[in-house]
Amino acid sequence: MADDRMLKFVTVQRQMPTKRPPDLRRDDFAEIYSEFADDTAAEQSGRCSQCGVPYCQTHCPLHNNIPDWLRLTAQGRLKEAYEISQSTNTFPEICGRICPQDRLCEGNCVIEQSGHGTVTIGAVEKYITDTAFDEGWVKPVSPAVEREESVGIIGAGPGGLAAADMLRQAGIQVTVYDRYDRAGGLMIYGIPGFKLEKDVVMRRNRLLEDGGVTFRLNCNVGEDISFEEIRDSHDAVLIATGVYKSRGLQAPGVGAKGIVRAIDYLTASNRKSFGDDVPEYESGELNAEGRNVVVIGGGDTAMDCVRTAIRQGAKSVKCLYRRDKSNMPGSQREVANAEEEGVQFEWLTAPKGFSGDVVEGVMVSRMRLGAPDATGRQSPEIIEGGDYVEEADLVVMALGFEPEELPTLWGEEALEVTRWGTIKANFRTHETSLPGVYAVGDIVRGASLVVWAIRDGREAAQAMLDRFGAAATAVAAE
Repeated sequence: MADDRMLKFVTVQRQMPTKRPPDLRRDDFAEIYSEFADDTAAEQSGRCSQCGVPYCQTHCPLHNNIPDWLRLTAQGRLKEAYEISQSTNTFPEICGRICPQDRLCEGNCVIEQSGHGTVTIGAVEKYITDTAFDEGWVKPVSPAVEREESVGIIGAGPGGLAAADMLRQAGIQVTVYDRYDRAGGLMIYGIPGFKLEKDVVMRRNRLLEDGGVTFRLNCNVGEDISFEEIRDSHDAVLIATGVYKSRGLQAPGVGAKGIVRAIDYLTASNRKSFGDDVPEYESGELNAEGRNVVVIGGGDTAMDCVRTAIRQGAKSVKCLYRRDKSNMPGSQREVANAEEEGVQFEWLTAPKGFSGDVVEGVMVSRMRLGAPDATGRQSPEIIEGGDYVEEADLVVMALGFEPEELPTLWGEEALEVTRWGTIKANFRTHETSLPGVYAVGDIVRGASLVVWAIRDGREAAQAMLDRFGAAATAVAAE
């Protein structure tokens, strides 16, 4: 018999959780969306069409069983909804907050394509797991049997932590090495609190520790410990370092004081939110208060920077992007939030230089879109005679990230990399050119999404378990 709590997309309008007004949220780093009320979450979940071919699931990198946990939420069976949600996703409450659902699951929802407005999948995903934490349903890993095999994971970002969780569930001994003083990678120091409050990540870190994961923080591989030592200490190694090397810009005046990297700017702000002593913030070097800020770039990192500058009390905040709004790589939802908060976007503009030994302005070229490039996107072209100067005394470069030269840094030339510097790894098992060494996430893909790193980490963990199982079978047969 059909469930009369479903297929309500014709009679029930799409509704997002309440968003705090811009004049209030500009003053703090708290998340801007409130939690769904129980009744609203059930009602919005009931809009799902329960279609035979769920494109939302197909376009989710983790292939989350979205229709099933929407149906269970509509029926009020939240514990079951949580169990299904977490069976495919190590961090559903994080993905519910920061995934670009408008480009993934929600953007491919069948009822969105038919003009009824997508199901608010991300908000329901967040609601399910936040409720699970509140109800005490989320427990630390407690493996049935402890095993002797051990894995060393280099990098405590989403890929490394997802693998650590899955390996511990199987009883594998796991040590995570990370250069920073807190685990979480860019989820801690890259993504601002208004998108992902830090206690959400720290809560997961504590769960992993309580489940038996060992963290060695402030541990820089190649300096504090060698890659060879890590390999000698473990049965397998996972490289999940991410990409932290900022892309540069070749232009006159680029070395002027007041031109900073996005990763440095965001890290300083997030450390300040933790209450850390941040001299670069206190000195004003990485603080936008009272300044004319220009952010260069059009991705999600650029959106994080412009919205952070607003909250720091910038005098003005402008974002330069060389294409138009429809061709922007960042989330359209984030662009809308930034515009509401007072960010001014200068579309079809590109920097050609900077004035002043201490930056005073950005020399800007106006652009137009010409013929498509190799990816099919229209290539920006300079409009002759359209140059002007944008006043700025703080410029944040958010042009993307590149991999560090790990074979050189770690003294391991046998670790094969691509021509882009990313690590070569098998696309199914994630094993590298070094036996027993795996790699996942951005260090393989290039700068990408948290959800893809989670998928990679889970797949690599399964490949290691398959390898350990095969090895155990071979030993038993001897």
